[in-house]
Amino acid sequence: MHKSFVVVFASLFFFASACTPKKIVKVEYKELPQNITQRPKNVVLLIGDGMGLAQIDLARIASQNKLHMQTAQQVGFIETSSSDNLITDSGAGGTALACGVKTFNAAIGVDSDTQKVESILEKAIRKDLATGIVVSCALTHATPASFYAHQASREMDKEIANDFYGKNIKVAMGGGMPFFEIEKLQKDGYTVIPSFKDLKTVSSSEKVVAFYSNEKHPPSVLNGRGDWLPNATEYALNLLSTDSNGFFLMIEGSQIDWGGHDNNTEYMLTETIDFDKTLKKVLDFAAKDGNTLVLVTADHETGAVSILNHDPTDKQKYKATFSSQDHSAIMVPILAWGPGAYYFSGFMSNTDVAKKISVLLGL
Repeated sequence: MHKSFVVVFASLFFFASACTPKKIVKVEYKELPQNITQRPKNVVLLIGDGMGLAQIDLARIASQNKLHMQTAQQVGFIETSSSDNLITDSGAGGTALACGVKTFNAAIGVDSDTQKVESILEKAIRKDLATGIVVSCALTHATPASFYAHQASREMDKEIANDFYGKNIKVAMGGGMPFFEIEKLQKDGYTVIPSFKDLKTVSSSEKVVAFYSNEKHPPSVLNGRGDWLPNATEYALNLLSTDSNGFFLMIEGSQIDWGGHDNNTEYMLTETIDFDKTLKKVLDFAAKDGNTLVLVTADHETGAVSILNHDPTDKQKYKATFSSQDHSAIMVPILAWGPGAYYFSGFMSNTDVAKKISVLLGL
């Protein structure tokens, strides 16, 4: 998601304004068997932005083998290329996960011809499922935007925010307040929470947009965010689970990526552990519910990270080494729990995730 990876030329902005998507392309996928015996009622997709195997393993070492990600029932691997580059950015990577198509770097919810592509979140809304987004970045940032917006450039925050209005997403939590018009949100029927500490006043029947603060992005864990992402996730699950038709929820650990871009091991590690705490909230809900498919994956890996140990007598003396300050082409894992988890083992394309979720939810 780091903007240093994406070079947006002036021509792209002209292209974005001149080539407004004119129709919605619907992606169909029928490769799963028709006699699926276990279908989830709910799906929670957790995306660790920039989180590859090395990031997970660093968190495992630091937590002394106590990651919740280690309890996965099924494990697969995803290739992450975009339509125009071996190495994706978060716009194209998020669009692949959300919409099931490859597109060019920087694109949001459009295919390589800039045609709108319906996301799994939009399909879920069309099928009367409740939907939600919880992120530790601006709600207009590349990954969350890919689930509800359709723009030729991720840089178009105001236009991306404009795509949110009228979408009928039940709950959205993150940063990005400066990009939204509060009156428009209220006209859409939202209770707007300007600060997360006020969320306890919200009832389960309300549509909610909750901002961490009036800043563009929430701070990092190192700079005081605390347990905001796990707690926001718990609130979202409580709100969405009151819907009898089921729900789709996307959660992003957004700043794992930023730690990778900074080549900052502590930043990357604390964000990955926070993401794992968030997963625990989801797994606890899923264990009680019994009808929820939980998926953990990434849009790409950041930093081309490897792990070295300079003292073989002490397993805790590890060192993360970075080969890049940008994204890499390294495959990322996908972890799955619950009904339908079986279909996410093995090797697959990043576009398969949205397609398989669509089939399992009957979208």
